[in-house]
Amino acid sequence: MQRTRPRAMVVAACTLAVSLGLAACGSTTDAAEPTEERVVPDVDLVSEGRLLTCTHLPYQPFQYEEGGEVVGFDVDIVDLIADELGVEQAIVDMPFEGIQNGEALDAGECDIAAAAMTITGPRGEVIDFAYPYFNAAQALLVERASPVRGLDGMHGMRLAIQTGTTGAEFVEQYNAEHGDPIELVYYSNLSALTQSLRSDETDGVVSDNGPLHEFAEVYRDTEVVAEFDTGEQYGLAVRKGNTELLDVVNRVLEEARTDGRYEEIHLKWFGVTPNQW
Repeated sequence: MQRTRPRAMVVAACTLAVSLGLAACGSTTDAAEPTEERVVPDVDLVSEGRLLTCTHLPYQPFQYEEGGEVVGFDVDIVDLIADELGVEQAIVDMPFEGIQNGEALDAGECDIAAAAMTITGPRGEVIDFAYPYFNAAQALLVERASPVRGLDGMHGMRLAIQTGTTGAEFVEQYNAEHGDPIELVYYSNLSALTQSLRSDETDGVVSDNGPLHEFAEVYRDTEVVAEFDTGEQYGLAVRKGNTELLDVVNRVLEEARTDGRYEEIHLKWFGVTPNQW
């Protein structure tokens, strides 16, 4: 395990003059220009020179592959933290279950989890969440020709949900309260969910609203017909008790919201600033 060392990045006015062996730079009466320092936080990392990020691909626009690299909203957010630590971010793709239950972080497979993961009480017992960085809701995606406009229209039909997600919990609760009128079909990732709809294996999909809207923009024969305000918030997470890294993550998130970097990233991936949602 590597430990980043505090280091100062200093911008000096006379670097060139010193390298040429000159005795002075400017008038001897001029006051010395102040230097600009940045101290890199002292944080334990799993791999030298890298911030390893556990995620589950694909989950567009939060994290997905494009042009041979992993890109997305979450990736850009974690890049801010990597920059603060003076290292590069490296993506580790793995099943979502190993991320949310804390096993990947505990085993040292990564330093931070960024997987459009909703902050919940049970998850918070095994991993430490940073401040929320995104508000989310659940949504229902169907074929555009479908008469379905809500969960009540799905009675007697097959609905695709992802195992271990808050979307699955939401639909399971709805089913339990209404006498199990919907046949629930479980899949391991978002791609499998949407593919099941397009191949007529299922009649609808429930998942987080952002990725489903993104999918419907590409596949115009599908549409999001309902959203459900579940009050969810996404959070980055670290190993339980890793307060050194958690403090850095929280500070970077706060600073990014204040200085406009968060707004810029949000606009890049969603086409609107946060206050326009």
